[in-house]
Amino acid sequence: MTSLVRTPAVAGRFYPGKREELLREIREYTTACAAARVAAIGCVVPHAGYMYSGQVAGAVFSRIEIPEHCVILCPNHTGRGAPLAVMAATDWETPLGKVAASSELGSQLLRRFPLLEEDSAAHRVEHAIEVQLPFLQAEQKNLHIVPIAVGTRDYDVLRGMGEAVGDVIGESKGKVLVVASSDMNHYESDAVTRVKDRKAIERVLALDARGLWETVMNEDISMCGFGPTVIMLTAAKKLGASSAALVRYATSGDASGDFERVVGYAGIIVT
Repeated sequence: MTSLVRTPAVAGRFYPGKREELLREIREYTTACAAARVAAIGCVVPHAGYMYSGQVAGAVFSRIEIPEHCVILCPNHTGRGAPLAVMAATDWETPLGKVAASSELGSQLLRRFPLLEEDSAAHRVEHAIEVQLPFLQAEQKNLHIVPIAVGTRDYDVLRGMGEAVGDVIGESKGKVLVVASSDMNHYESDAVTRVKDRKAIERVLALDARGLWETVMNEDISMCGFGPTVIMLTAAKKLGASSAALVRYATSGDASGDFERVVGYAGIIVT
């Protein structure tokens, strides 16, 4: 156990700040979609406030086996810190307790891919990894994580990071899940967002990392976590991924009733 701890930045706002209330909400989102679990290589999960995207996240996490070690990739919404930033030796705290650092995996990634930097600034107030942790903790009591914030759009860098993740996981002895934390298109109408999101989702389902990157760029799709998803898909292909499935899709309009300016949420499992 390390001495450094990253304290919650959005507890009580994006998700309940009290343990029992948080557990109750997670159970509602996961038991509603309970199904036979699969051993996934990776997944795409949204990171909005639970009232908007919790049902989509719950649909993913209720269908996959959560191993003790997870690499979690998220977009850097704040612009702070390094373009590829990891906290390799820092525990994270949520209302459900502490999540230990998977320090060996993190250290191996730092050695394997020099563009990845040890950096806390990118993570200090970033919400997109934090909101995933309670779901993971509720399923895996001995959770260890490698949290990586992605602030670059350079395809070659994203591909290189994905290959490094795949190589390091492939050399590890235990099971590791790669989580890409991403919302889909932002702040257009529900109708436009669904069309744009379908184009991006089709590339993810085809396990086509380059195609996803090109589609997001060419179709003006404001998918905030396309970089993390490119990395996840690249790593998954190296690890033998052969299929992907969309388990749930929604927009914020489904929760708010406002269909003029929505955010899309997709839950995808890669096996």
